[in-house]
Amino acid sequence: MDHRFDATERFAAGAQFIAGSLRSGSSGTTQAVVDPATGETVYSYELAGTTDVDAAVQAARQAFAEWGGATPGERSDALHRFAAALAEDAADLACAESLNCGKPLKLSKEFDVPGSVDNAAFFAGAARHLEGKAAGEYSADHTSVIRREPIGVVGSIAPWNYPLQMAAWKVLPAIAAGNTIVLKPAEITPFTSLLFAQAAQRAGLPDGVINIVSGAGRDAGEHLVGHRSVAMTSFTGSTGVGKRVAEIATGTVKRLHLELGGKAPFVVFDDADLEAAVHGAVAGALINTGQDCTAATRAYVQRPLYDAFVSGVADLMATVRLGDPFDPATDLGPLISHAQRDRVAGFVQRARGYATVVTGGEAPQGELAKGAYYRPTLIAGAAQDSEIVQSEIFGPVLVVLPFDSDDEGIALANDTPYGLAASAWSRDVYRTGRATREINAGCVWVNDHIPIISEMPHGGAKASGFGKDMSAYSFEEYTQVKHVMYDNTAVARKDWHRTVFGDRP
Repeated sequence: MDHRFDATERFAAGAQFIAGSLRSGSSGTTQAVVDPATGETVYSYELAGTTDVDAAVQAARQAFAEWGGATPGERSDALHRFAAALAEDAADLACAESLNCGKPLKLSKEFDVPGSVDNAAFFAGAARHLEGKAAGEYSADHTSVIRREPIGVVGSIAPWNYPLQMAAWKVLPAIAAGNTIVLKPAEITPFTSLLFAQAAQRAGLPDGVINIVSGAGRDAGEHLVGHRSVAMTSFTGSTGVGKRVAEIATGTVKRLHLELGGKAPFVVFDDADLEAAVHGAVAGALINTGQDCTAATRAYVQRPLYDAFVSGVADLMATVRLGDPFDPATDLGPLISHAQRDRVAGFVQRARGYATVVTGGEAPQGELAKGAYYRPTLIAGAAQDSEIVQSEIFGPVLVVLPFDSDDEGIALANDTPYGLAASAWSRDVYRTGRATREINAGCVWVNDHIPIISEMPHGGAKASGFGKDMSAYSFEEYTQVKHVMYDNTAVARKDWHRTVFGDRP
């Protein structure tokens, strides 16, 4: 099989998937999709406009009557078929993701695709477990029941760093709970969201349950968030854009779920396994070329291990192989675009004025110069309040700082606006236990960094947003809890009526 995905052939009808069909957008603006490894355009399409969003929302509204009324078992069966369809499409999904994003094919094949298939399988089972508080007589004269009901049409916006996984995280809990959805992927990475929706259709999900509008944020995205027929918005992206999404969503008082930026601390105590910490830091910092909101970005290392850690990370980073994403030997692909590479390079260049670039800090020359590549970079000697420590870079850059006491290490870990993820490295269960309690983040790993599983929630605190993806906890985002209360007395005149009727017989 040719490892290059032919998007022009697969999406000849357009990059919008509405009511079960691919179609062209109506914005009048053409979007080029560029292979970040070569800088070459691999697909062009017309962006979605507001009329396309309206059509997608209408399709979702029409599908909601059937899908929202289906039994949990019926939705579960459909999602099991969906998981099987995604598994059948694994090779295409991996190739499309690597072409569109520049990910090494081994990352797409071993992480993005199987993770998304597993998400579908998980939510196929979870669809049968929409639980509430047990029925009971919490008032002596009444029986109370909790119902979990779907909200309606969900309008979700996904980022460009993990297009397939973000489609899964947005779509699966929403539809498992009985909602229908309009998903707007990033306009530069539409491929796997479209394949995802097509797999759902092939699995027999009704047309209109999943709709994809590939459009620009300021046009299609803002219209979707503000749409009066959209009952909920789920957004993953930067904190700055998340604030704008929140502003628009308040105009129609809709449910809001935000998974925003991160600046994950990687805290290494002086009794840690140094080799494990070095390897964990390099892997955790460079996953997806650092374009991961949970990536290890700030390593705080207790002073006795600091010099050895810096040396070990620098040496290991120097062995990481940049290259063609489709070459099995490639470890690190390009950034998503030349603009993103230049943004990362700008952070590093400014840091040279106040810190030391230990290794990396440059774009490669030669054949790789055509792509948006940037070498793995380690920075030391920066102050805690510096830009390189406080701001989300979203590239293959790790900054390392020393600390003395455990109190100081945990305080430094908490000293940014973000709170999405963190890790603590130590052989002492009491030290790591304290770190898991006191580091303010939605996820704290112990002696590891990055792994996620479908059964456990993902989401942040502070400026990293609120709400959970994956896991049964995500149903709290995508369902409306309704209290139903039954009178058990059959008495016409209740005792509490005296508060209205007074003492009349």
